[in-house]
Amino acid sequence: MRRVVITGLGAITPIGNTVNEFWKNILAGKSGAGPITKFDTSKFKTHFACEVKGFNGEAHIERKEMRKYDLFTQYAVVATDEAIKDSGLNFENMTVDERAEVGVIWASGNGGIGTFEEQLKEFHMGDGTPRFNPFFIPKIIVDIAAGVISIRNKLHGPNYCTVSACASSNTAIIAAFDTIRLNKADIMIAGGSEAAITPSSLGGFGAAQALSKHNEAPEKASRPFDRDRDGFVMGEGAGALILEELEHAIARGATIYAEIVGGGMAADAYHLTGTAPDGIGAILGVNKALKDANITADKIDYINAHATSTSVGDTSELIGLQKVFGDRPVPISATKSMTGHLLGAAGAIESIICVLAVKNNIIPATINLENIGDDVPAGMNLIAGKAVEQEVNYALNNTFGFGGHTASSIFKKYVVTNNE
Repeated sequence: MRRVVITGLGAITPIGNTVNEFWKNILAGKSGAGPITKFDTSKFKTHFACEVKGFNGEAHIERKEMRKYDLFTQYAVVATDEAIKDSGLNFENMTVDERAEVGVIWASGNGGIGTFEEQLKEFHMGDGTPRFNPFFIPKIIVDIAAGVISIRNKLHGPNYCTVSACASSNTAIIAAFDTIRLNKADIMIAGGSEAAITPSSLGGFGAAQALSKHNEAPEKASRPFDRDRDGFVMGEGAGALILEELEHAIARGATIYAEIVGGGMAADAYHLTGTAPDGIGAILGVNKALKDANITADKIDYINAHATSTSVGDTSELIGLQKVFGDRPVPISATKSMTGHLLGAAGAIESIICVLAVKNNIIPATINLENIGDDVPAGMNLIAGKAVEQEVNYALNNTFGFGGHTASSIFKKYVVTNNE
């Protein structure tokens, strides 16, 4: 098995459109929630979300090309551009054979749902004549962001999309990790993007009783583990990571953020949308990740919980973690309290948080956690209020999705040894 490291990061989020801005606001405990500006929400029960602010796709993508891309693909392109630049990679100087060793695995749970809604609305408001945009299908299919990233950069390596609802982008990162260590590529671009703050998404999640209704104070609405939590807050954006084989990264003098050492995937096989109350999905996924990393549970210094601010979901995850980690008070935080829930892109931006926590020895906090819920297991070390500086050698990222999907990844501090 070859070792795999992280050499580049990129982010478009509700609290920052670069990694530096995003990380600064994560540590500051800034909420990205506010009234929805994309459409009229007056007839909906929830009127707010964590929207991306000030996004300018035309600064990165030619206008002619932008018309071919749904917003989720635009987010993917811009986040990936930042990650590539951050990594110092120059694909233009590579041969075709070298670029055949560079691939893309990109995730999304909803793909071009905004385009889908717009086109169907136009069709039904017309006379029934099918007048669809010629790019309708390429704009909505979930795999297209991966394809666009490879086309823009002329990358000929493995290229596909992972879809496992809100576990999608963590699954993509694990798949990219496996691709490199099994010697099927040297470099992989992995991550996910979502642009699902649309009427149908808001209506659908609302009908499922999944969304918070704290309309009077949106910035306080996402409150994982808190007694008064009442549902998640929708978010949007993208996270991109450059995964690279260690010797390849060293040979070109790359800056290494962290090493990825384990990935575990499982299913709780319980319910369409709910998580198993006994936390079996979390238990299986985390244990598989630990086994893959060849470490014991006592090595983990920080857990970025999936915790979306739903009562059943938050509690079942903590029950599962308690069964894995026992009485050891491993620090846990839920950064969705700031970003909202980026759905298929959540795992990517939370992996970036784990990577930076390992790199900088700092653990972000859960904001809005004022009164721990009575259903939260006793003895959990929930980091609330302010970020905590402490050594982080291993960080675990948990993600779970509708359908019972679970994915857990482990990032390790990279330390240069004598033979490197």
